[in-house]
Amino acid sequence: MYKPSIHTLALLVAAALAWPGVSSAQSFKVAKYSIGGDGGTDYLTAEPGTGRVFVSRSTHVMVIDGNTGKVIGDIPDTPRTHGIALAPKSGHGFITNGGDSTVTMFDLTSIAVVKKIKVPTGGLDGIMYDDFSDRIILTNHSRPAGTVVAIDPKSGDLVATVQLEDDSPEGAASDGKGKIFVNNEGKSTIQVIDEKTMTAIASWPLAPCEGPTGIAYDRATDRIFAGCGKTSVVLDAKTGKVAATITNGDGVDALGWDPAQKLIYIPAGRDSNVTVVRQDSPDKYTVVATVPTMRGAKTISVDVQKHIAYLFQPEYGPPPAGTPPPQPGQRPVRGPVIGAYFFAISH
Repeated sequence: MYKPSIHTLALLVAAALAWPGVSSAQSFKVAKYSIGGDGGTDYLTAEPGTGRVFVSRSTHVMVIDGNTGKVIGDIPDTPRTHGIALAPKSGHGFITNGGDSTVTMFDLTSIAVVKKIKVPTGGLDGIMYDDFSDRIILTNHSRPAGTVVAIDPKSGDLVATVQLEDDSPEGAASDGKGKIFVNNEGKSTIQVIDEKTMTAIASWPLAPCEGPTGIAYDRATDRIFAGCGKTSVVLDAKTGKVAATITNGDGVDALGWDPAQKLIYIPAGRDSNVTVVRQDSPDKYTVVATVPTMRGAKTISVDVQKHIAYLFQPEYGPPPAGTPPPQPGQRPVRGPVIGAYFFAISH
């Protein structure tokens, strides 16, 4: 097990904006921990109420104590891992592995691997647990078109597959009443999936949002939050119409929502910050803070019981000597991982 050196950074980020029932200045505290370990990252998932946070690390998943930043477990053999979903009714967790097109099913108590589930569609990426249907939902960058795949969390069996209009679906969210909403990054749309028939029944444009990634659903107001670079949007889930826009940073790849505190967290990896947004009413939203993090930190997960938002990001050194510069449209070559940092945002 890794022995992280811990450096705690406390920042008070004040927004001189009114907050119902609180003082006019809202402050956010950021704890930053150096946790070590190998591998890049994609998504992370907070387990509500327990303090455990599951962090993808390319070939394994680290389990972090969100209260201390200490590594308390590790799940191996997750090649090109992307996301983690937790199914509390069955006591199982699930990890998407793009490298071998499998889902790792593990025991939530012991974190021991139960089995690996082969997913024929390929392109595994996003994953979430839908409490309405008690199913694990995958959003896959399959070819020639993306797919949504449903898994029974008790048995690990594949139970349904839905074809999408875009080969780059990102996040998914459930309304808790039989519909799933999927962000299509390529076409900048949201598709609506009927869970009874497991078919796509609608497609809604998200302009002015471009390249939607993160998504969350507010069941109290029937609003969908779609995280996008620079301009995120709020949709009325009954009509599919854009009800509000939110200005945020660039490089968004996930979105956090705390329904009890009515706060949206939008991480921006290119701008090294998180935009915190208050829901004043179903169609009115106010930015209450911009919280600094670090470059590349673009995914986030909120513990809705402890009301803490978590991020994770490795730090990369320079590429090896002699590495050619990237061609137009290519990503720069990264050097080796030289550090790894875990953030906890609270207020």
